[in-house]
Amino acid sequence: MSSLHVVVLAAGQGSRMKSLQPKVLHAVAGKPMLHHVIDTARALGAAGIHGVIGHGAEQVQQATPAADVTWALQEQQLGTGHAVAQALPAIPDDARVLVLYGDVPLIKADTLQRLVSQVSDHSLALLTVTLDNPDGYGRIVRAEDGAVVAIVEQKDASPEQLRITEVNTGILAVNARLLKSWLPQLGNNNAQGEYYLTDVIAMAAAHEVAIQVAQPDTGFEVQGVNNRVQLAELERWYQRQQAQRLMLEGATLADPERVDVRGQVTVGADVYIDVNAVFEGEVTLADGVSIGPGCVIRNARLGSGTRVHAHSVIDGASVGRDAQIGPFARLRPGTQLADRTKIGNFVETKQAVVGAGSKINHLSYVGDATLGTEVNVGAGTITCNYDGVNKYQTRLGDGSFIGSNTALVAPVSVGERAVVGAGSTVTRDVEAEELAVARSRQRNIQHWQRPEKQS
Repeated sequence: MSSLHVVVLAAGQGSRMKSLQPKVLHAVAGKPMLHHVIDTARALGAAGIHGVIGHGAEQVQQATPAADVTWALQEQQLGTGHAVAQALPAIPDDARVLVLYGDVPLIKADTLQRLVSQVSDHSLALLTVTLDNPDGYGRIVRAEDGAVVAIVEQKDASPEQLRITEVNTGILAVNARLLKSWLPQLGNNNAQGEYYLTDVIAMAAAHEVAIQVAQPDTGFEVQGVNNRVQLAELERWYQRQQAQRLMLEGATLADPERVDVRGQVTVGADVYIDVNAVFEGEVTLADGVSIGPGCVIRNARLGSGTRVHAHSVIDGASVGRDAQIGPFARLRPGTQLADRTKIGNFVETKQAVVGAGSKINHLSYVGDATLGTEVNVGAGTITCNYDGVNKYQTRLGDGSFIGSNTALVAPVSVGERAVVGAGSTVTRDVEAEELAVARSRQRNIQHWQRPEKQS
């Protein structure tokens, strides 16, 4: 079978978005619409992906660092047929060409595979959809025998044609040699004065090239985005699909309408997700994990039985079994929590390896640190890991106890079962089982006169 080349049209301005950035860079599920389409093209195993850009071309390229995308510039936006023509020189004559749109982000690879499989040297494949309200779409015109013979844009349609409910999605697949012979013949004698790609359908019918039709499973797959209302509609539809998938895979969602998946979430059995949780990147939640309300989980793995309490942020962290996190905790990239660890309220960690059973209960910052097992870090403890230029390590041995309001000035080590008294500033290593107290002597001044406010 001939190779597949995908042309993604992304040159339009999108003026109805009322935005300073190109329309195709607006995000659905945390990812630019154009990137959704490119990822789908990759899923099809395309031999070539060709992005046609125009308005904001430099922005689009900078936001899409993709070595496998060949860019073509449409300097003047003269219609979809003209746009596809800009990409054709880089496509072999014997290839199959699939035309997609950068503002139609949720088309499924399975739907496109069904479409592309119908393309041959003697057939063209067209994706259509039947809508209750076809307003704004080009209508599919069929002959008496049911064969597709043309597509008529709404502005050019007769009153009878406007009653047709089967409409064009703009997505089609065709042999490159045929496309290269047809596109130069396109005219712009229409209400918009543009070169419509859809006119190749009539050319195919005239040349007795069979026009095959496929349809998506749902109209949302082929819904384009012209304004922020439509963008929000697609976002909600996508999130409903993700919520349904999570529930079918074993998760309980407190409210399926109030969860956002902006990446890929894998769940085990009996996972519980409370309202307004946001998941980004690659997230794995093992059996029995519980996520509290308002949490953000990004590129993280959480072991079975772990509980994340309300309004915590976990970013680039790995968490073992039966851990307790939050509320209001922040785990930054490089954090590794072993089993039965506890990170309490208003605790921040970064590049911290925390051993089994260790606790950092509240109001602390632990960064660039390694904690052994059963370590207890008191409230208000700070690892002073940065001198303004370089980062340094703090090491806390198994069973060590760090009193409240301690500053550990790295590089520094505290040995096994050592104790640091509250309020200490530790600048030298503490050996195993030693007590370190590093604070100034308290002075109580009698008969001290409290200042009075000047009148």
